[in-house]
Amino acid sequence: MTKGIEMSVSSTATLRGALVTRSTTATKVALVIGGIAFLGLMAQIAVPVPGSPVPVTGQTLGALLLGSAYGASLGFTTFASYLIIGFLGAPVFASGAHGLTRITGATGGYLVGMLLASLITGYLAGRKWDQKVATVVPTMVLGDLVIFSAGLFWLHHSIHATWATTFKLGFTPFILGEVIKIAIASTAMPTLWRFVPKR
Repeated sequence: MTKGIEMSVSSTATLRGALVTRSTTATKVALVIGGIAFLGLMAQIAVPVPGSPVPVTGQTLGALLLGSAYGASLGFTTFASYLIIGFLGAPVFASGAHGLTRITGATGGYLVGMLLASLITGYLAGRKWDQKVATVVPTMVLGDLVIFSAGLFWLHHSIHATWATTFKLGFTPFILGEVIKIAIASTAMPTLWRFVPKR
């Protein structure tokens, strides 16, 4: 009984739960499709990094925002669906890329990290951590750390480089961009909550 109540509270505490009060199969499917489209568009914001197989993209920001807005369950499901259609051939990854090589290649770890980040940020959003700057900032930082931890580990083993080289190619060029993305996400979520009617 208590578990059911916790799940209900977690769901309604998210931005999606507050705005979409009727959770039916149709609304969930529509949200998943909309989320996939959002992630696909964010992925097309891609800037190559000279010498690195990892581009700067809007995907990380998309994953952080999606997880926080949708909650753990729907956020994870949506990102997983995004990965699946990309593997099946839809050009939804960075620069219109697609196929299984996206996950088996050097950048696959970042995608796995984003999947996990959508779950973690969604879980914390379900506990209202996305509603105040004091809690949303560590939420986004944690999500970003998960993304880069998985990404760097994968990149290290994929290119068979030293850890120093791995960080040089897969982390250092992205620090400023990630700080900006965290700032955007940490500002956007509490701001959006201000427009949600109090119940």
